[in-house]
Amino acid sequence: MPEPNVLILRAPGTNCDRETAFAFERAGGHAQILHINRLLENPKRFDEFQILCIPGGFSYGDDVAAGRILGNQIQHHLADCLAEFKAAGKLILGICNGFQVLMKSGVLLDGDSADGPPATLTWNDSGRFEDRWVRLDVCGQKCVFLRGIETMYLPIAHAEGKFVTRDDDVLGQLEAAGQLV
Repeated sequence: MPEPNVLILRAPGTNCDRETAFAFERAGGHAQILHINRLLENPKRFDEFQILCIPGGFSYGDDVAAGRILGNQIQHHLADCLAEFKAAGKLILGICNGFQVLMKSGVLLDGDSADGPPATLTWNDSGRFEDRWVRLDVCGQKCVFLRGIETMYLPIAHAEGKFVTRDDDVLGQLEAAGQLV
């Protein structure tokens, strides 16, 4: 996909949109920062893009829960458009709070039931905000954003960063699909 059009979604409290756009531009994409309200006004704007990226920050101040408010906006107003985006094989990336938003919106995993969502992000085991550098060993090559990378060091900064699944079956499905990196 040469020179893809990249949608960098902006919302109150996101704060990494410019450097995210810069990184996509450096990688050969055409990045456009767009506020969530513009998408809510015209969801067909998704058709213009091959990549959706929700950057980090503290969307809506992380009131209620990390990523919950923006996730709800996406879930209740843009779910059909995002389902089409995903079904078309287009790429979706959530960075830090953006990943929390994607998890809370239900975009990444299907299967909400009476038992709740199949997976979520919750409070760290330490019960504190964690802010440090970590080593990430990539365990699969399915993710196009990590192709050719075996190990990388990156910063983490979150209070709600613990990934948990509803049960072992969900975790097995994610592993089988190559969705864990």
